[in-house]
Amino acid sequence: MSNSLMSTYLPLPVTFVRGDGASLWDDGDECYLDALSGIAVTNLGHSHPEVTGAICHQARNLIHTSNLYQIANQQQLGEDLVRFAGMERVFFSNSGAEANEAALKLARLYGHQKGIEQPAIVVMEKSFHGRTLATLSATGNRKVHAGFEPLVCGFIRVPYNDTAAIRTLAENNSNIAAVLVEPIQGEGGVQIPNEEYLPILREVCDQQGWLLMLDEIQTGMGRTGKPFAYQHSAIVPDVMTLAKGLGNGVPIGACLARGDAANLFQPGHHGSTFGGNPLATAAAAAVVSTMSGDGFMERVTTLGEQMLATFRERLSGNPLVKDIRGKGLILGIELNQSCSHLVAEALQRKLLINVTADSVIRLLPPLIISDAEAERIVTTVCDLIEELPAP
Repeated sequence: MSNSLMSTYLPLPVTFVRGDGASLWDDGDECYLDALSGIAVTNLGHSHPEVTGAICHQARNLIHTSNLYQIANQQQLGEDLVRFAGMERVFFSNSGAEANEAALKLARLYGHQKGIEQPAIVVMEKSFHGRTLATLSATGNRKVHAGFEPLVCGFIRVPYNDTAAIRTLAENNSNIAAVLVEPIQGEGGVQIPNEEYLPILREVCDQQGWLLMLDEIQTGMGRTGKPFAYQHSAIVPDVMTLAKGLGNGVPIGACLARGDAANLFQPGHHGSTFGGNPLATAAAAAVVSTMSGDGFMERVTTLGEQMLATFRERLSGNPLVKDIRGKGLILGIELNQSCSHLVAEALQRKLLINVTADSVIRLLPPLIISDAEAERIVTTVCDLIEELPAP
């Protein structure tokens, strides 16, 4: 690894040079099956023809002008995206952390407009919202806080999937302006809440006049078998953040809002030099168009259910397996011991996986994988688990 790079990562000993669909080739022309999608980014796989065509066409014409001028691609994508999500307005940024920063600023503006001198935002334990100072402070993981104190104030932390804790806050705190929550906690170990969790949060927010803000950076853009994970419940958030799969690898983030939240930002409140530039929005428009096609989401749902069922059947009774869970093509296999070393072992078998929360094998394959590729992922991961020494 180059000494010129800051030591923020410990990359695996492989360099990829090209990709096609769910396959990646390294600089030695070895082929790997991608079950991670760049951490839920290349949802349409590598070198998707529609996305690639949109990028090439736009790059030949215009890449950047700045938001000092109107951008046709941005305006069209905004219209398509708010219609896709059932929202009203959108702000484009370059990443998920930036999208969440916009949401946090909206919440504070909203609180001040309601006369709250120091508005607070409810966030969840084991959550992950980014690595800027504000999103790091909102994140419910002490490990990522360490060394960066003092953190940004104004966050109240409660356990995830605990509606009683939210109701208690509502009874005892008058400074709350918003709740920020992931529909499924990805970095926290693919934690899937009870079906009533989001509807109850929506109910409490309505009763209290709080904004319900959903971080869909990992779960959005078809990952769970719906365009957005909240659509598995009969609710709509006030604010929703997107990134990762939105550009299929081209950096773009989005903060969408409706109702009162949609009109909070005024000129001078927020901005981004690169956000929503012609290139990024052209790529994202191709993603939205592709995912809007007939049968796309149904295919993701079917594949996810098949993989989940096969994992549960094959690993049933395995003493190392604590739980197997998933929604669409975000899948987690929790072991009762640390299993980070399995990432390197899977790499040796030409499969890319991830371990999060130390003991959860996280699978985020491209949404366009074939049945055979899905079967290979399941077989290889099960082999890795079954070859672990008994406790």
